[in-house]
Amino acid sequence: MSDELKRGLEGVLVAESELSHVDGEVGKLVYRGYDIEDLARGASYEEVLYLLWHGSLPTREELDAFAADLAAERPVDDDVLDVVRTLADAGERPMAALRTATSMLSAYDPDTEEETEDVTETPRRQGRRITAKIPTVLAAFERARQGEAPVAPDSDLSYAGNFLYMLTGTEPDAVSEETFDMALTLHADHGLNASTFTAIVIGSTLADVYSGVTGGIGALSGSLHGGANQDVMEVLHEIDDSSKDPVAWVKDAREDGRRIPGFGHRVYKVKDPRAKILQEKLRDLSESSGDTKWLDYTTAIEEYLTDEGLLDKGIAPNVDFYSGSVYDSLGIPVDMYTPIFAMSRAGGWIAHMVEYQAENRLIRPRARYTGPESAELVPIDER
Repeated sequence: MSDELKRGLEGVLVAESELSHVDGEVGKLVYRGYDIEDLARGASYEEVLYLLWHGSLPTREELDAFAADLAAERPVDDDVLDVVRTLADAGERPMAALRTATSMLSAYDPDTEEETEDVTETPRRQGRRITAKIPTVLAAFERARQGEAPVAPDSDLSYAGNFLYMLTGTEPDAVSEETFDMALTLHADHGLNASTFTAIVIGSTLADVYSGVTGGIGALSGSLHGGANQDVMEVLHEIDDSSKDPVAWVKDAREDGRRIPGFGHRVYKVKDPRAKILQEKLRDLSESSGDTKWLDYTTAIEEYLTDEGLLDKGIAPNVDFYSGSVYDSLGIPVDMYTPIFAMSRAGGWIAHMVEYQAENRLIRPRARYTGPESAELVPIDER
């Protein structure tokens, strides 16, 4: 057994998965063999969930049944919504509120712990409920913060369209719904990132899906994982408030030693394929609204940093560089960006837990002990 220390488990192979693959050298992401660009442009988020959970894209009949089952699970118990309102009134952070509410949802799940021949059956059903209810929880939380009553889910709307409807009280236009649906697909899975690995570790103990998703939310809430799109948006607002040209602002910021968020990725050495798609959708939204400010800013910054040679160093725009501007254009508050990331990625967490538990092995790494070799216990009155 090797004693080589791999901090952060970097480069350590811990599992096999059929779900997603990231090729950071060429900027490619696939879900079960399908290129992310093809899925984002040609399949709905519901189709992508079906693909991740069941192994193949659905037929029309399968999709209709799956989407109907998912939509039927959208309502959330009043007790949970009461807690969501309490958290909003207390000023709780959105990710923390989502973590608490998701954990509480398990109390109202009708499934029992009874054994079944198919070990994936119960986790899939519970996963469907979690995935369906997270948008309801998030929309209710945001409306509570605004002093407004929650909007009941509409089962006739798509997953993406229903969330925007519950958030604003108005059905979204076609461009907004399509853009948000694509954003959900782009964030649904991404290999063994920190939150996905957290969910798998929890699942390896044979804990339930609620525990795994709650753990995933906790991992995603950390500033080194989720939240970069919020950082990008805050920088864009800072630029706008300064009345400076965005390139001039970035030059000054870099001279002051500031890092520009949205550039660089642990895996990608070229432009994130998801960023390319969201840049296009930001252009569509800008043309639809007539407001091109964020598109102009982000495009100018990307062109400048590319000319400065960052791309040659493997530091390229990632998905967060454009997702924040997209969400802002959809009227979504900045501190809701990471919860929306969780809303999308929950589908991937669930898929990974189900896949791993099918051939489960408890994840139990070792740590190298670096403490004292021996210590003499001194009675408390003599210390």
